[in-house]
Amino acid sequence: MDNLVKGWEVIIGLEVHAQIATKSKLFSSSPTEYGADPNSQVSFYDAAMPGMLPVLNENAVDQAIKSGFGINGTINKISRFDRKNYFYPDLPSGYQISQLYHPIVTDGHIDIELQDGSVKTIHVERIHIEQDAGKSIHDLSPEFSYVDLNRAGVPLMEIVSKPDMRSPFEAMQYVRKLRMILRYVGSCDCNMERGNLRVDANISIRKPGELLGNRAEIKNINSIRFLGQALDYEIERQIMLKENGEEVCQETRLFDSSLGETRSMRSKEDAADYRYFPDPDLKPVVLSDERIARLRAEMPELPDEKHARFVAEYGISDADANVLIEDKETAAYFERAVAASKFKPASAKLIANWMISELFAVLNKEGKTIETVGFPIEYMAELVDLILDKTISGKIAKTVFAEMAQSGSAPAKIVKDLGLVQIQDEGAIRKVIDEVIAANPAQVAQYKAGKVQLFGFFVGQSMKAMQGKGNPEMINKILRETLG
Repeated sequence: MDNLVKGWEVIIGLEVHAQIATKSKLFSSSPTEYGADPNSQVSFYDAAMPGMLPVLNENAVDQAIKSGFGINGTINKISRFDRKNYFYPDLPSGYQISQLYHPIVTDGHIDIELQDGSVKTIHVERIHIEQDAGKSIHDLSPEFSYVDLNRAGVPLMEIVSKPDMRSPFEAMQYVRKLRMILRYVGSCDCNMERGNLRVDANISIRKPGELLGNRAEIKNINSIRFLGQALDYEIERQIMLKENGEEVCQETRLFDSSLGETRSMRSKEDAADYRYFPDPDLKPVVLSDERIARLRAEMPELPDEKHARFVAEYGISDADANVLIEDKETAAYFERAVAASKFKPASAKLIANWMISELFAVLNKEGKTIETVGFPIEYMAELVDLILDKTISGKIAKTVFAEMAQSGSAPAKIVKDLGLVQIQDEGAIRKVIDEVIAANPAQVAQYKAGKVQLFGFFVGQSMKAMQGKGNPEMINKILRETLG
């Protein structure tokens, strides 16, 4: 078995908590704006005042349905809310409203790409809707803990995978793919730094063929990189316990990113510990065929579909397509740039190359996004068109791009103002090449004696003499004719 670690098989299942992109909470009209003053977005219902009743946010239900389509799941026409009872200072009511027995989505799957390029299917057991708890703050005072209820009642989707992952890499790929799907659908912005996407990882180990062992759950991981580190640490910890003849306790653990290790938080609860029962204040959610059909018709093109179309329609590589579909804004930029080119679709490969190499480098350096880059999309197409119609060489284009990124000027204007038009006059190029050959008789003799790697020297000297403006194809052609 390829995924064995020191003879042990690793079993990983993930529970991903995604904040649903709504303007109000799941059962109240309180806003969900990030960064608001503590306890400024709390209604009587959120604070569990007596007599307050929940009113379901229909938009949250629609977003969960669309997410179900995104993971190839089954949309259940009848789902139901349950009360999950536990006590914590930031949960005013003493229970969380969730969906245990009748979730809104079941039986989905997501395909991930492995290191060797193969595809593995990870099955998704369910998506259920639930409300978030508030936030306990322990570092503002040495004596007191504080509670902020702004998040209390914020709508969440809990997306539960089957225990199909066998390595930290597979778990990280799964979260990357799921995050991409949710962003395409628009059901969650997936900002992990803000806590809008959090991962609970369940992990156990066993010898191949044995029954599943006790699992540890690592709670509230807010980074894909931290997920990989937490799983690496936990695998080593559990293997050490097993090989020392000790048992792995079923427990909940936290990951300390500063130390790179997990630590025990509490013993792991089972469903019975939460005393689930149907929420008496909420009717079952009953979906009509018309509603399901309408939401399916509103679905965007999903990442896997877009990837296949980019490769087929534009002739770009799988690797380039993977980069371009990483987020829908980048994919849209690429398609708009190709549409603006005079040489479409032949220009698509070159536009992809320039985006991935030059454009992304500028965005990373300047901390910008594809939406805030300092020049219109049409300029990217214009730059590539100037290369394809041989007005400038690829080397000169780098100079033009750097100026375009800095000043926001149009490529054609930069080429004109800086006098960068490519020299394509055969007579002028022959004259320069003759001068280069005449100035380097020793290298000519060595080349003709068999030292063919010197050809690059002559190309470089010719380009230098023409200040980089010579047409590279013509220079290569004339040099070969002249040198013999």
